[in-house]
Amino acid sequence: MTCSSFSKCGSCVLWELDYESQLEKKVQKIRDDFGINDIDIIKSNPQNFRYRAEFRVYHDDEGLSYAMSGFDKKLVKIDECSIVSKKIQTLMMELFKEIKNNPILTKKLFAVEFLTTTTDEAILTLIYHKKLDDSWKDEAKKLTLDAKLIGRSRGVKIVLEDEFIEEELTIMNKKYRYKLLDTGFTQPNPKVNEKMIEWVLNNLCHNRKDLLELYCGLGNFTLPLSQKFDKVLATEVSKASIKSALENVKLNSIENITFVRLSSEELVEALEEKREFNRLKGIELREFDFSHVFVDPPRAGIDEKSIEFLKRFDNIIYISCNPETLKRDIGKLPEYEVVRFACFDQFAYTNHLECGVILKKTN
Repeated sequence: MTCSSFSKCGSCVLWELDYESQLEKKVQKIRDDFGINDIDIIKSNPQNFRYRAEFRVYHDDEGLSYAMSGFDKKLVKIDECSIVSKKIQTLMMELFKEIKNNPILTKKLFAVEFLTTTTDEAILTLIYHKKLDDSWKDEAKKLTLDAKLIGRSRGVKIVLEDEFIEEELTIMNKKYRYKLLDTGFTQPNPKVNEKMIEWVLNNLCHNRKDLLELYCGLGNFTLPLSQKFDKVLATEVSKASIKSALENVKLNSIENITFVRLSSEELVEALEEKREFNRLKGIELREFDFSHVFVDPPRAGIDEKSIEFLKRFDNIIYISCNPETLKRDIGKLPEYEVVRFACFDQFAYTNHLECGVILKKTN
């Protein structure tokens, strides 16, 4: 891949390496850190793989330019970005072309967020360091961009159409539909995401009953995994994510998933019958017979109480966005053996590498 922003933009820190070389460098570090040689490697497309991106806006005498933090942390103008989806590339050019002579839309424009899908839908969020009003809304309505528009400033959010787009993922030859909110967490690399979900499905043991999922988000893993289990209980602390998950399960006509807004600590209290929650009204936890637990925690990993809770289960599926906390957490589970280990290259040309591990309790 070539990009005129290489060596200037601080996003792609491994820009001097070709795709295969940067991936091997990262995977080798995982081998060394974990002492594991047998690793499944899920590759990304070498370019146009990122379907979500945010750029700063640079104002000077030449007009508007997109900008990113450079290697010295200072803002640098960029002419292109080869890692973003083709839809984002097109919108980047068209947006500035349409607004460059409009002071209401350009004044104090601070950043632009792009969210796109493989089905060619898009949300464009313009972020300002000024209060937005009806004059901004009137001018934004005149734009002819093939995207849904949102304007944001401190305490103000103006949605011109609606604030979601629909993604379609193909998992094991079956299509799943997801509503993605502009502010919700989404996987940035949908093709790697599809392969990541398939990796989990292909490595499930045969003795499957019910599944417990922590940190379920909008149901990215939940929906496909539900096809392999009798029942699924999926928990998430974010109200917005649970709302999206409930909409997504209806969108796919799946009936064996129960979503509930609980933290992992609250779930432990509920299962141990130490505390009652109104959010669990109508849900009988005793009816679940969990054979597997699935966790996809934030970068901080899993807290101590939740680690102890995981030890109740024979099979743990752990997806991690931080290998350091993954290694730490595996070290706290000496009763388990690593059955499969995988690396997912969600963020090519960066030092970041996501991992997945299948753990089974030893006798």
